[in-house]
Amino acid sequence: MNIRSFIAILFVLLYSINIEGQDLQNLMNSGNEFYQNKQYEEAIENYEAILKQGYLSSELYYNLGNAYFKKGKLGRAILFYEKSLKIQPNNEDAVHNLKIANARTVDKIQDVPQLFFIKWWNIILSTFTSTSWQVIIFIFYILLLICVAVYLLIRNLQIQKYAFIFGTLNIGALIFSVILFFASLERESSNDFAILQQSAITAKISPDSQSDDAFVIHEGIKFKIEDQVNNWVKIRLSDGKVGWLPNNVYEVI
Repeated sequence: MNIRSFIAILFVLLYSINIEGQDLQNLMNSGNEFYQNKQYEEAIENYEAILKQGYLSSELYYNLGNAYFKKGKLGRAILFYEKSLKIQPNNEDAVHNLKIANARTVDKIQDVPQLFFIKWWNIILSTFTSTSWQVIIFIFYILLLICVAVYLLIRNLQIQKYAFIFGTLNIGALIFSVILFFASLERESSNDFAILQQSAITAKISPDSQSDDAFVIHEGIKFKIEDQVNNWVKIRLSDGKVGWLPNNVYEVI
């Protein structure tokens, strides 16, 4: 392949990417316009069309959540607010609207109290995305290199002392940031939690429609998926209750 052919192919690829980006932006703008005009069904269609093309963002999920909320589809609204926060945990608008949507659900579940260090860990973990933790890791790494350079190149005991102390602290911060990065990456890629999309359903004590009833839950409730047997999943509510549901009544966050 000669250089002209390579440049031509590269130009075509860049042009197609640019056209695709413009199409996605046009769909987003149209969806936003439909939403402003209270044409929520049309807004949803535009947003869903973007999803079908493989584009994901916190803003897109947030807009979908708002449109579904206006349509009265509480389960779908909560699902997309949760998806928005999975990508961007510090999205204050999504946090606020999720609280409003959760307040309208039928089930008022009292969460099992968390140990203080688990609560703190979750707060720290949800402060930044995995991408943000990567940036933080890079910053600490550069600072560590600077400390090492200062310690080796500057022949001043006082400065070397401070460089050693600051470098040691940087190592600790770097290791902690790496741990948080992998934990954040795992949280973002996990499929452990889901939102019920059916108006109401009775969970069973075993994966069998003929088994005894465990409890009744309603649309919009969030639960953890712990196991799967054939077409049934074992779920755990935030209050610790455990039951089995068919796998076609929820959507994974």
